[in-house]
Amino acid sequence: MTAIDPLSGALAEPLAPPEPEPPVRDLTPRQWVRANLFSSPWNAALTVVSGLLVAWVVYRLARWVFVTADWEVVRVNLRLFMVGRFPDDQLWRLWVAGYIVAVTVGVALGATSVAMRPVADGGDTRAPAGDRRSLGRRVVGALHRFWPAVLAVVVILGFCQTWPPVVGTIGLVVAGVAAGMLGTRVPRRLRPWTWALVAAGLIAALQVTIAGEGGVGWDEWGGLHLAVAATVAGIALAFPLGLLLALGRRSSLPAIRLVSVGYIEAFRAVPLVTLLFLGGFMVGFLFPNTVEPPSFLVRAVIAITVFEAAYIAEIVRGGLQAVPHGQVEAAQAVGLSPVKVMRLVVLPQALRAVIPAMVGQFISLFKDTSLLTIIGFFELLEVANIVTQQPAFQGQGLRPVTLTFVGLIYWAGCSTMSRESQRLERRLGVGER
Repeated sequence: MTAIDPLSGALAEPLAPPEPEPPVRDLTPRQWVRANLFSSPWNAALTVVSGLLVAWVVYRLARWVFVTADWEVVRVNLRLFMVGRFPDDQLWRLWVAGYIVAVTVGVALGATSVAMRPVADGGDTRAPAGDRRSLGRRVVGALHRFWPAVLAVVVILGFCQTWPPVVGTIGLVVAGVAAGMLGTRVPRRLRPWTWALVAAGLIAALQVTIAGEGGVGWDEWGGLHLAVAATVAGIALAFPLGLLLALGRRSSLPAIRLVSVGYIEAFRAVPLVTLLFLGGFMVGFLFPNTVEPPSFLVRAVIAITVFEAAYIAEIVRGGLQAVPHGQVEAAQAVGLSPVKVMRLVVLPQALRAVIPAMVGQFISLFKDTSLLTIIGFFELLEVANIVTQQPAFQGQGLRPVTLTFVGLIYWAGCSTMSRESQRLERRLGVGER
């Protein structure tokens, strides 16, 4: 094949044909092991030594978990790990709140899953026949998707001394699955409002069943319940604020840009511990005696929000800078307004590009909830320290046991968020197109 030089019109050097890609070869497990682990004497020796080391570590860990460790301290204090000092006679409020959240989130996820399926030939949004899976395969897929969280739930239920928590947890799962099936039948015109239903469900769960009239105040929360609530509130409030700050930092108006830059740089330079101290112990002095200041949990959530928003703003700004300027020029050429250019062209690409960094910040937020102990909250790590000082367990060296249990909970939450982030990246093709 001969090409023509576009400048001189002369014949250029013949173009070499593209090299064919090597064929993809499926290896059997035995062939894969031999090719990757025992391809040379050095690799074989390294594989044997590493395998022996891993086997020894797994054996010692399994022996400690199933034989040596005394898990009675966790079994006796399981309620403290889960809900802290929440009154026993008010626990039914948490279960009602859990069912409200499970139903609303299930409906929203069901409607969203249908909206993201490929449209069939008849214009219906139901999945085509080849894309429908049996119930058993869906269950297996869900277990593979959420196995860290499922493992943590199974371990926690294994420590229960009564049946009501087990039955209630199974009911939560059944209610969520049933709501998801119901969400697949939501009319198309109502699907954009399903996440507004989730917001309404969260507000109802907080105000009516927990913190409303006759309920339990915010400051009585603790344990895993406190960590999850603070994480969800921080994400829900910090993300829109950080998005606005990122847009404000790129604004052409000097006043908006300076305010955004000042906010971001100020709060990024302050540790979260400092903000928690300021919110917990100094905000009360700013209110007159006739006005009751907000509760300690509200102050802590405000401190977490303003802190996380600064970091989220920088993450989003990095995504905005990664969008080629030609995309903006093309959108302007077709007559889109600046608001539509940002909403329809720039932001979708920017947010898609920063999914890994954004979820990493959310994972960090989940772990940072352990800092709430410095302003008096009975959170997970504080529970792990206090229960070992009870008279029945004092002086028995049980700190590794309680910290291992708490570490399992944190690992399950962080790993689940990470796996969902990777799944979203694969569906959106991050790094591929």
